[in-house]
Amino acid sequence: MKNMAKGLCTFLSKTFWLSLLLGTVSINSHAEELYPWQLAGDSLLLFKGTTYRYTVDTPENQGLVSTLPTVTELKKQLADSGVGTFRLLTANGQEKTEGVPEGGDYLLAASSRKRMPIGIRKGALPPVLKLDRTEATIRTAGKISLDFYAGQRTPMSTVTIHIPAGIDVTLDNTTVNVIGRGEVLLRDLPKQSIGRTGTNYSYNKVGEVEIRKDGKNGTRLIFKKLDFRPSNGPDIRLCMSGVALPSKGVYTFGAEYTTSEPEALNSPVATATLKGVTTVADFTRTILSAFTYKKDWDLSFTTFYWTAPKDALSVTLLKSEDMGKSWEPVNVSILPDDDFTTASRLKPNQLYAFKLRVKGGDNHGDSNIAWFYSGLWDVKTLGVKGDAVADDTDALNRAIKKVNGLGGGILYFPAGTYNVRTVHLLSNVWLNLSSNATIQAMLGGDAPETTWFSDRAYRSGLSPTDPRPYADPENYLTKQDVGHTFFRNAMFFGERIDNVKIVGTGRITGNGNLVTTDRVMNNVPEKRCDKMFSLKLCTNIEIGGWNIDKDMWYDPQKDEPYYIEKNGQRNYDISNMLHIDQGGHFVLLATGTDGIHVHDTYFAKHHPKNARDIYDFMACNDVTATNIYSRVSSDDIIKPGSDCSLGFTRPAHNYMVRNIVGDTNCNLFQIGSETADDIQDLYIDNIYVLGANKAGFSISTNDGAHIKNVYLNSGKTGPIHSRSVMRRTRAPFFISISNRGRVLGANVEPFTFKENGATRKELLVTNSNIGQVENIIIKGVDIEEVYGGSSFRGDRWKAYDGSQNKATPIIAGFKLPDTENVDGGLTFRLPNGLHTGYIENVQFHDIDLLVKGGNPVEDAEACPPEIGVGRYNVGDLKIQPSFGFWARHVKGFILNNCKINAESKDGRYAVILDDVIGAEINNLQVTKGITDKENVKAIRSQNVVVK
Repeated sequence: MKNMAKGLCTFLSKTFWLSLLLGTVSINSHAEELYPWQLAGDSLLLFKGTTYRYTVDTPENQGLVSTLPTVTELKKQLADSGVGTFRLLTANGQEKTEGVPEGGDYLLAASSRKRMPIGIRKGALPPVLKLDRTEATIRTAGKISLDFYAGQRTPMSTVTIHIPAGIDVTLDNTTVNVIGRGEVLLRDLPKQSIGRTGTNYSYNKVGEVEIRKDGKNGTRLIFKKLDFRPSNGPDIRLCMSGVALPSKGVYTFGAEYTTSEPEALNSPVATATLKGVTTVADFTRTILSAFTYKKDWDLSFTTFYWTAPKDALSVTLLKSEDMGKSWEPVNVSILPDDDFTTASRLKPNQLYAFKLRVKGGDNHGDSNIAWFYSGLWDVKTLGVKGDAVADDTDALNRAIKKVNGLGGGILYFPAGTYNVRTVHLLSNVWLNLSSNATIQAMLGGDAPETTWFSDRAYRSGLSPTDPRPYADPENYLTKQDVGHTFFRNAMFFGERIDNVKIVGTGRITGNGNLVTTDRVMNNVPEKRCDKMFSLKLCTNIEIGGWNIDKDMWYDPQKDEPYYIEKNGQRNYDISNMLHIDQGGHFVLLATGTDGIHVHDTYFAKHHPKNARDIYDFMACNDVTATNIYSRVSSDDIIKPGSDCSLGFTRPAHNYMVRNIVGDTNCNLFQIGSETADDIQDLYIDNIYVLGANKAGFSISTNDGAHIKNVYLNSGKTGPIHSRSVMRRTRAPFFISISNRGRVLGANVEPFTFKENGATRKELLVTNSNIGQVENIIIKGVDIEEVYGGSSFRGDRWKAYDGSQNKATPIIAGFKLPDTENVDGGLTFRLPNGLHTGYIENVQFHDIDLLVKGGNPVEDAEACPPEIGVGRYNVGDLKIQPSFGFWARHVKGFILNNCKINAESKDGRYAVILDDVIGAEINNLQVTKGITDKENVKAIRSQNVVVK
C-alpha cells in the first residue's frame, strides 16, 4: 500500500502539492480527476472491464464500452494530469498510435527517455479518496471529512473504507452522505428516505452499513447496496466528529468498491494520508459569509479560530506579506487558552499569510498557515484580460481555483468585456461585477456530462401516448426534459459548492450563444450550452445587484420598474440592479440547492431574445427571490419544482418571494410542471403580471407531489405595499392535478376510454399515486385584460382582437376514468387506492376580476376533459363553462369578497362548481347584465353555501 500511495502522489500537480504544504487542501473534486490507472513504483497499471457510458451522441442501447482507454486517450490523460508527455511502444519497441494498450507495452517519457512498463489487470476503475486536511493535532478532538469517488458508475455497489487504528468510528459519531442525498448518522442510513417512487423500483433504502473492528489494522466501514448510477460529486462523504489521533505519525485511509453491472468487478485500493502532529493544525480564517452581500465590505480585518493549545505559555499571531518568507507579530493580545482572535488595520489589497506561534505546552511550535487577501481581488491582476477579444475562461478558472485554495475571497471585475465558455464556480469565491463590466458567453462551453443511462427515450414533448419515457422505470434521465437532465453545459457551473455570490451592477449576457431549444443536443458540440447558471446540490448562493432595502414596483406609463421610498415616493434610479439577458433555456437552473438568494435584477434590458426560463428551482429549499423585473421571457419567471435529474427526488420547502414583475410567454409564477416530490410552504407577495400566455399564477402537481401551504399576498415576506396586478394573462390562476407520473419506478399502460361522449386513447400511470394540492390562499389581486397578450412575439403589447387565447381562473383536480367507461375495464388500483385527486382548501379573497367575456351560451355546457399524462396545461382544458371561476374535484372552496365583471356580455355562468365538496361563497359581486345565467352553478357538489 505504501508503494501505491507513493505512486499516486507522483502525479499530483505542483499546485496541489503547494496547497498540501500550506494546509489549504480543498475537498472539492470533479469527475475529470478520476483516471483509469494507478502508478505502482515505476509502472502504470490499467484496469480492464466494461461499463455503460452514454454521451448525448451515443445511440440508444449502444452505451456498453470497455474501460480501457485508447492509446490516444491514455497519452492525453497522462499529459493533462501532469504525469508527463509520453510515447507508447510495444514490447518489441514499435510505436503504437492506435488501438488500446496491452500488457508488455511501455511508455517512453518525451523528456527523460525513462521507460514505464504498462500492466493490465481485470478490475473496476480506480477510485479516488480525499481528506479535507493533511494534518491533525494529536490528542485533540476534531472533525475529519473524507470524500470517496467511485471510478465508474454501477448499481448495487459495495464500498469498503479502511479507517486507520487510533481513529474511533461509531454509528453515532460519524455521518454519511451518499451521492448527495443528504447527511445522516451511520445509524440512520438504512432508514434514510429514497425519495418518492412508484412501486417498480429496485431500491427500498439508500444503503446499509456495517462496522468491523480489525484490531491493530483499524476499522472497516462496509457500505452495501449503494446506487452509484447517478454522479453528483463525491459518492460518499464521511464526517467523523470528536475523533482524536492518539500519537504522531502517518495515518493511512483506504477505500475500494465493487461493481455489479454490466459485470462484477473489484477495484484497486485508493489511499489518503493524514499526518498526526503536535502543533496546532486547525488554525482557520473565518470565511466571508452573509445572506446579502455588503456593497462596501470592510476587508481591513479578518478573524481566526482554532482549538486552544494545552498548557501553552504564550500564543502569538504572526503575519507575512511575502508568501511566508518572513514573519512578524500582529499587534493583538492572545491569552494562552484563547481560541479566537482578530487581525485588523491591514493594508488594502495585500495577500497575507497568518499562523500561530505557540510556546510551551503540548502544542509548542508553529501552526498551519491561513491566508487572507485584504481587498477585492482584481481579476486583471490574475491574468484575466477583459478586452472583449481574448478567451478568458481558463484564466478566470485558474483565478477562482487559486482564491478557493486560499480559503476564499472576492474576485472583482473592473470595466471590460470578459469572454467565457464555462466558468467553474468553487466554494467561498465571490464574483463582484462593476457597473461597466460585462461577462459574455462564447461558443464551446463544457459538454453535457457522460451518464450511465441514455436520455434519448425522452428529451422533450408532451405526448399522451408515448411510453418511451417510462420504458425503464429506473432511468432518471427520461423523467424530465433535456434541459433539466444535464448540468455541465452551462456558462457558470457549480456542484456541491457552498457560499458563492455573483453580485454587482454589471451585465451578464449569453450573447446569443446559449441555446433555448429542447433540440439542443441536435446542435454541433460547441453549441450545446443552454444554461447561464447551473447549480447542483449547492448551498448558500446569492445572485443579484445591490440590496438597498427598498421594494421594487412597476410604472405602467413609463414601462419601467422603480423603487418605493419610505415616504411612498417613486425612485426611478435602478443603478443598483444587476443586468442579465439572453440566458438560454435557463438563466438559473438550481437543482437540490439550498439557501438561495436572488434579488434586484433586471432581465432583458439590453436584449429581449434568447431567454426562456428565468429562475428554475428544482428540489431547492430556503429560497428568497426579491425585486425581480423581467421585461420579457419565453418561459416561467419563478418556478419551484422537483424532478428526478439527480437520480433521486428531493422535497422542497420555505420560499419567500416578493416584488416580481414580468412579461412571459408562459407563467410568471409556476409550481411545476416537474413535481416528483413534495413542495410546501411558499409565500409570495406583490406580483405584477405584464403579460402571460399561460397563467399569471400557476400551481400544478403532475408527478405525485404534495403541494401544500401556498400563499399569495399574506404579508409573510413583508408589508403588502400594493395590490397585485395581472394584465394580458390567458388564465389568471391555474391550479391543477394530473397524474403524468414522471417519477422513478412508475409504470404506464395504454387505455381507451369514453369521456363526455368522446373516445380517448391515452397512457395511464398504474402504480404511482395521484398528487395532492392543499391550502392555497390567494388575496388582493386586480385582474384585467384576460387574454394571452405577452409581448414575447414582438408587439408590446398587442391589443385583444379575438385571435388570442383566453381562459377562466381554473381550479381542477384529477379523476381517473370509471372502470365501466374503459375498454376492458380499469385493470389497476393505485397504491393508496385513491383514484380522484381533490384540491383541498383553496381560497380566494378580495379578487377583482374583469374578463373579456363574449362567449356564446353554448359554451355554458362545455365539459373540459380530465388532464392526464400528456395533457396538463391550460390549453388542454379547452373552453370552460364559466367566465369567472371554474372549480372541479375540490374539497373546501372559498370565494370571499370577490368581484367578477366582463367587458362583453357572456353566455356562461360566473362560477361553476363541479364535484366540489364544501364551498363557501361570501359577498360575491357579479356585475348585473353580463350574463343571463345564474351566478353560481353547482354540479355534483355538496355543502355549497352562498351568502
